Amino acid sequence: MKEQLENIYNSAKSDIEKAESINDIDAIRLRYLSRKGEFNSIKKGLKDLSDEDKRTIGALANKITQDLELLLKEKYDIFYQKELNEKLQHDRIDITLSGKYVSQGKVHPLTQTTKEIVSIFQNLGFSVVSSELSPEVETEYYNFDMLNVPKDHPARDVQDTFYVKDMPNVILRSQTSGAQIHVMETQKPPIKVISPGRVYRNENINARKNNFFHQIEGLYVDKDITFGDLKGVMNEFIRLYFGSARPTRFRSSFFPFTEPSAEIDVQCIMCQGKGCKICSGTGWLEILGAGMVDVNVLKGVGIDPDVYSGFAFGMGVERLAMLKYAIDDIRLFFNNDKRFLEQF
Repeated sequence: MKEQLENIYNSAKSDIEKAESINDIDAIRLRYLSRKGEFNSIKKGLKDLSDEDKRTIGALANKITQDLELLLKEKYDIFYQKELNEKLQHDRIDITLSGKYVSQGKVHPLTQTTKEIVSIFQNLGFSVVSSELSPEVETEYYNFDMLNVPKDHPARDVQDTFYVKDMPNVILRSQTSGAQIHVMETQKPPIKVISPGRVYRNENINARKNNFFHQIEGLYVDKDITFGDLKGVMNEFIRLYFGSARPTRFRSSFFPFTEPSAEIDVQCIMCQGKGCKICSGTGWLEILGAGMVDVNVLKGVGIDPDVYSGFAFGMGVERLAMLKYAIDDIRLFFNNDKRFLEQF
């Protein structure tokens, strides 16, 4: 048996020396060292030997197996390195060649503006309303009725609002203000939220108006909230968004769901307050409407106006972006012109 082992070892060693590829090495390993290989077949006969021969032959078989494993590994590494070098040479990249430019997309300026506004209000303690409480397809009940908008109000006309065909009292929301009703119906004060989203109005499209645009609604309801709190939050937002050098003003206004109400203007960036076609010669541009939440709105959602008060505000994202970046046509946001979008 010793002679058989030595003969198999010499034969395997000769085959390894003659091997020319990794496949040859794998075939040799399978032939000699696998479970059905020649060495394993001889090892099965060890049980018939005397104890002394078992120790001698067994030790020899183990040594030969280890020697062959080492020889196979050394030869395998040689072939592997050779094949790897050939592959690297074949697939080599000439780094001196100029690369191919691949343009990358950018965040849309309206998305950038929305994120910036949301971030400012989050730092002021507001949280973002979930999409379930701020649907784009809305009912008149939430878009008008619960916001204290009279049945005969012009905003309800088909000339101003998109109604869903064959679905009575269902509309594409004309304002994000309906979100405040959903929130107040499901949460108890204190409430401090903002709701960004798209709104739709039946407008004639021009440089200043589009039939769909983006708004951000805000609501703060708690005990002892005053108009001074509203002015403080709005002034801080304007300072953080436009910078402290931009003049602002509050003008008395009216909204059905707030009382008292105000519109907030900033100085026109196009003409620096001198008057132009964008600001209709006034030198000012409205950026948002705001006011104290009307007591009827609070009562409608079950909040006691004798205990709680609050303010609400709504702003157009397009208007704020136009003022910040000196954009004079709202349609540029929706034309997908790369020359315009790449500037952001």
